[in-house]
Amino acid sequence: MNLHIKVNNTDQKQGNNNAYVVLVEYGDYECPHCGAAYPIIKKLQRHFSDDLLFVFRNFPLAEIHPYATEAACAAEAAGMQGKFWPMHDLIFENQQILSSRQLLNFGRVIGADIEIFIRDMQSGTVRNKIVQDMEGGVRSGVNGTPTFFINNKRYDSYNDFESMKAAIAFILTP
Repeated sequence: MNLHIKVNNTDQKQGNNNAYVVLVEYGDYECPHCGAAYPIIKKLQRHFSDDLLFVFRNFPLAEIHPYATEAACAAEAAGMQGKFWPMHDLIFENQQILSSRQLLNFGRVIGADIEIFIRDMQSGTVRNKIVQDMEGGVRSGVNGTPTFFINNKRYDSYNDFESMKAAIAFILTP
């Protein structure tokens, strides 16, 4: 399967925009498998540095994770204040204690303007971004989280750092 929606300016990106390898994750902030993948992604980012661009797209599985959509809204609202990645990291690092109150506390911890943060969490702009991420995921064959794409090709063996490192290194090998 290929990534249907190419990486673009609406995406939350971290790393070198000119990197040879682009890793896209469709994730759910409450998904335990996404939580397990989080430190692997961080390690890959450290290992590959400027050779890797990481993109996170929202795919909240609201039917089984009651705070997934709200967490996605919190991350995107934080992103409107330039604080997406601190919120993203804080949510994943505290995945077991998600609640509406805790998400507001996270907004305070990262230094967001809380009034704007709350307004943006409930805005159509944020909700539309999440819907667009999900629709793009569905069109790309995403049916669970996390789902990864490396350079627009679906990658299904994310189980550990070594396997993902090998897949990325293979692409980088001349």
